[in-house]
Amino acid sequence: MNEQMLTSDGVRLNVVLDGPATSPVTLVLLHGWTMDHHSWDDAVTRLPGQKVVRFDFRGHGESGAAPAGTASIDQLADDLVEVVNTFAPTGPLVLGGHSMGGMTLMALAERHPRFVADRVVGVAFVATTSGGLSRLTLGLPRWVAAPVLYGEKFVNLGLARLKRPSLLGKWAAVARPGVRWLVFGRKPKPAHIAETAAAVGRCNPANMVAFRSALNEHERLEALAAYRGVPAVVMSGGRDRLCSVADGRTIADALPDAELAVYPDAGHMLNYERVDEVASRLSRLLATEDTSSRASA
Repeated sequence: MNEQMLTSDGVRLNVVLDGPATSPVTLVLLHGWTMDHHSWDDAVTRLPGQKVVRFDFRGHGESGAAPAGTASIDQLADDLVEVVNTFAPTGPLVLGGHSMGGMTLMALAERHPRFVADRVVGVAFVATTSGGLSRLTLGLPRWVAAPVLYGEKFVNLGLARLKRPSLLGKWAAVARPGVRWLVFGRKPKPAHIAETAAAVGRCNPANMVAFRSALNEHERLEALAAYRGVPAVVMSGGRDRLCSVADGRTIADALPDAELAVYPDAGHMLNYERVDEVASRLSRLLATEDTSSRASA
């Protein structure tokens, strides 16, 4: 079921609700940069009977554009609190974040630690990082990566100046080979490549560029302390060019009780490439034995 809500600064967000309102725990799933709620569709179908809240980030999918100065990960964390307070105002939460969605969960801990302490009973960090994206090499030798990333800056300048955002959608089909190389591991399904490219095409171009800068500024390793003691899983793809296994280990090391799961042949899009495993681990978090005790504490 799709719902619409306005944030406190007037941005319209597309919110998607699945499952019965009577679920004892609400699962909240956050998508990555240039993606939207559809990237979690396959995982949600594997969790029947579970209340799930998803929303398209501002500037992404079917949500409204981010006003100037609000395309930031901090703002996404604030939006998350508003969405949860509107659609799941009470009861325990399990949070799952892919890529920029995982970074948003770190910003949530940094900006709203009381919210985390009071509501969160499980957390999944999927193909994400606590920082270091300003030093990204895309899995290439630095001397090769440097000109590629330099060229990205010129592409972004052009995208930011697009007068008709719909033009980005027309580019999506042409971009599939690049999408396949950048975010997938071995033997991805063509449909998943197409869906990922199409999601990129639904982004607001100027917002997409602004959020790209926000990714470079993301340094939130210390914020993870708010999740210590919360059942956690960290999932990484061995062929991820954006958020490496080393990034996953850094997160897991900051959360001594977290489980680190590495999928050697997978890339960045684990919620497509390893959807059964992702859904299974989310299910385990939802069934954690101490969920009821933490919720009633």
